[in-house]
Amino acid sequence: MRILLIGYGKMGQTIERLALAKGHEIVGALTVNDADRLSSYSADQVDVAIEFTSPDAAVGNMITCFEKKIPVVCGTTGWLQHLPLIKEKCQEHQGTLFYTSNFSVGVNLFFHFNEYVAAKMQQYPEYAVQVKEIHHVHKLDQPSGTALSIADGILKHYPQKHGWINDISQEPELLSVVSEREGEVVGTHIVQYTSENDTFELHHIAHSREGFASGAVLAAEWLPGRHGIFGMTDLLQL
Repeated sequence: MRILLIGYGKMGQTIERLALAKGHEIVGALTVNDADRLSSYSADQVDVAIEFTSPDAAVGNMITCFEKKIPVVCGTTGWLQHLPLIKEKCQEHQGTLFYTSNFSVGVNLFFHFNEYVAAKMQQYPEYAVQVKEIHHVHKLDQPSGTALSIADGILKHYPQKHGWINDISQEPELLSVVSEREGEVVGTHIVQYTSENDTFELHHIAHSREGFASGAVLAAEWLPGRHGIFGMTDLLQL
């Protein structure tokens, strides 16, 4: 498979190594300094693009891929306020997009069980629920996209809560999503239910970027031949 890497930081380099080990070809690796070269590629040269850049760049990169008929896997987070535009452009150009806040198989199973637990715990109002995420100091967005996906899964089952706040909230109608930036932490996410009597937690710790990169390559292998917008629930059949 011919893969174009859009973004060549630590994640892009890890994806390159894993893709080459699986026999795929890297036809290009675009850095922030040569992102304008994306428009020079076409579907005749590229089977799928994998996009890991920044929130500011990702939207334009995805739209260019749609216009060029290149299926794109997007792992950039922090751009979902533009999702209506992305859906519109994907449909307009009959494009193909796979996006998720986290490509780790373990994290996506975490999402699945998070919703199951939230549906059960909502029946016990004596337990206060909170989300916490810890990442390395270089991470640009806050809260993490993964934390927001976790929060959305909880809010589905807590109709009395009207949204989240990136802080410890004293308002019962707001879900607290606490963010910490620490050293080189790859990614830790915790859902905590606390009562006067005990504390119950769901906890996921990423040990390396390998799990994210491996999931992105898996998505890239799955995507060609499909049209529309997909995510890990489609890939994992959750």
